Amino acid sequence: MADEEILLTKEGLQKLEDELRELKTVKRREMATRLKVAISYGDLKENSEYHSAKEEQGFMETRIKVLEKMLTNVKLLDESSIDTSVVSIGSTVTLNDIEFAEHVEYTIVGPAESDVTANKISYESPMGKELLGKKVGDTVSVEAPVGILKYEVLGIKFV
Repeated sequence: MADEEILLTKEGLQKLEDELRELKTVKRREMATRLKVAISYGDLKENSEYHSAKEEQGFMETRIKVLEKMLTNVKLLDESSIDTSVVSIGSTVTLNDIEFAEHVEYTIVGPAESDVTANKISYESPMGKELLGKKVGDTVSVEAPVGILKYEVLGIKFV
């Protein structure tokens, strides 16, 4: 992730900023307390509590560095310049699963914001790539481990 541009929605930017703030304040204080307690147990060579806390601290500090780097390369989506008649980054798309006649809704976001559990998919994902530029009424085919999935675009909105 050298100096590549990170595309984010306002919501995604806020989420990353909140996570960074939480890690740098609350979580660092909690970690300092945890380390202090672990050190009080004595002999650090065989102190599993201390080693566990140090390892977790390393992961936390790495995440802080990653977030700081991402936030220096953010490009915020200009929602006023988005063509709302086609699927683009920031679009929420309603699809009809042609095989099962079920409706699903996905929001197209940058890779840093993707969260499959919240139906936020990256524009770099196979589904995201297929959806970009599509209009209401278009169909898309996406290759998945279970075979080819076909969807019809029913609606496009920007939230």
